[in-house]
Amino acid sequence: MPNVERSSSLIVTLIGMDRPGLVAIVAGVVADHQGNWVESRMAHLAGRFAGFLRVLVPTARVEALTTALTHATAGSLTITLERVEEVSSNFPAVAPGTSLTELELIGADHPGIVHAVTAVLLTHGANIWEFESECVAAPMTSTPLFKAKAQIELPEGGQLAALRNDLEAIAADLMVELRLSPR
Repeated sequence: MPNVERSSSLIVTLIGMDRPGLVAIVAGVVADHQGNWVESRMAHLAGRFAGFLRVLVPTARVEALTTALTHATAGSLTITLERVEEVSSNFPAVAPGTSLTELELIGADHPGIVHAVTAVLLTHGANIWEFESECVAAPMTSTPLFKAKAQIELPEGGQLAALRNDLEAIAADLMVELRLSPR
């Protein structure tokens, strides 16, 4: 029987002052340690680089990878690594008896929008899988607009119509437009 090397799945978080080459440095260290870059989310936020990624690396190389990443990015990035159990597929699957729904929102920017919307989602037992938001200038007026997009998982028996009604009930107070679409 051939010798099969065990792999560990790691979630790596990164944050630091943005500059060209940060992703290339991290990718190079991962590759140098026989790691496989499986998935990631990265962004430029307020002059900072922030991201997280999942890598598979031979278990025997986890400590060396951790040390190498820390040294390669010293002074540039703060890095944390967490070992996680590997899932059977690279593609996320909704839990049995649940469904995915996409939520899109746009409206005048002001404090409290995310809190109000997520409070409604919580009352319906929704789990947020992905959430992206940004403030942009409105065309012609340049007033700040808040835009958000989320993938949410609704539990079995979760009523999309009831969730929609509850979100629409707060939309006028928040001065936002909402759209829910089952996936």
